[in-house]
Amino acid sequence: MDVFMIADPGDGPYGITTGPDGALWCTLVHAGAVARIALDGTATRFDLPGPGPALITTAGDALWCTLLRTGALGRLDPSGAASLTPVPGTQGTYGIADGRDGDIWYTSMRPAHIGRLSADGSVSVVPLPEGSMPSMLTTTADGSVWCTLNQAHAIARLTPSGELTVHPLPTRDAAPVGITTGTDGAVWFVEIAAGQIGRLTPDGRVTEFPLPDRAARPHAITADPSGGCWFTEWAGNRIGHITPSGDITTHDLPVPSAEPHGLTVAPDGTVWTALETGAVARLQNGPPA
Repeated sequence: MDVFMIADPGDGPYGITTGPDGALWCTLVHAGAVARIALDGTATRFDLPGPGPALITTAGDALWCTLLRTGALGRLDPSGAASLTPVPGTQGTYGIADGRDGDIWYTSMRPAHIGRLSADGSVSVVPLPEGSMPSMLTTTADGSVWCTLNQAHAIARLTPSGELTVHPLPTRDAAPVGITTGTDGAVWFVEIAAGQIGRLTPDGRVTEFPLPDRAARPHAITADPSGGCWFTEWAGNRIGHITPSGDITTHDLPVPSAEPHGLTVAPDGTVWTALETGAVARLQNGPPA
């Protein structure tokens, strides 16, 4: 595993995604900036016109990020040119996902809701139970939006028709955070407080897979294009992989107390994770197919 310093230790690399240009793009949550990282690990920094960039996604030919302390979304093109789009009714945005139809979906923790920024610039919101702390979200092929409710210990699903369903998790106080759409048609998520990976099918069936280290505090998860998912273990200082059948393997980070958060799979198949202590890590080889 390779580690590349891309920022000062206090800058806080946090969310990471594969951009439309094939490079990696990583938010620097404490520095108010985003870094573009070439596949050889070299980084270029772009400052944003708003504080607290958190999670980031690719939508068409642009990148969009949330801003923890601002009622807005940030947009960057691959040249690094940045702008803010206000979204009213929130103290700050957190989760983000491409709606695949020109829409951008996001979460607001306070007040709790799922928001949609339409291609025409209009904003609509769907309220969630106050105090539920909606966190990350993902979209599925049928147009549904799925969201983790960290403090409600549940997963919410919003259908294209606007029907909202909340699925309580079997484990009490699970505190789900990261969520992703798997290649198997289910959504996969991590339970940071319970030390488990969860799988939820469209018909509402939940399966939970305990990690070998239940104190690892899994944070983010992303689908592996060849099946299964990759996830970070924030307290365990590891990257893990889970197969569709639930087999788990882990990879220790080569630096101590690195605080891994977001992760993504690059076009060349390597797995990259943002380390809040100022770096990104690249895992060259995945598990056997």
